[in-house]
Amino acid sequence: QVQLVESGGGLVQAGGSLRLSCAASRSVNDMGWYRQAPGKQRELVAGISSDGRTNYAESVKGRFTISRDNTKNAVYLLMNSLKAEDTAVYYCNANKYGLSLWGQGTQVTVSS
Repeated sequence: QVQLVESGGGLVQAGGSLRLSCAASRSVNDMGWYRQAPGKQRELVAGISSDGRTNYAESVKGRFTISRDNTKNAVYLLMNSLKAEDTAVYYCNANKYGLSLWGQGTQVTVSS
């Protein structure tokens, strides 16, 4: 069974930066980051394929960068120019053998 462990959340002022990390216990295929704000549905923030192709939600384009290190089975999310509306629980996601796997979530709070 593949496990995902996230780190890097926290409290930051608007305009600041945070870097989220997620490590998988085994190799996985596509990876990504989702977020869920209170009272809202979980939404895709950014995704990255095993060969490095990326996609982003319109709301974070130009501010967030997703990357991965396949040697470490890890995915990262660098978040710059953070806004109050980025406040949410951020979840790491990965696909393996057709299964969608989730991390436990990490809280990101942006104060305005």
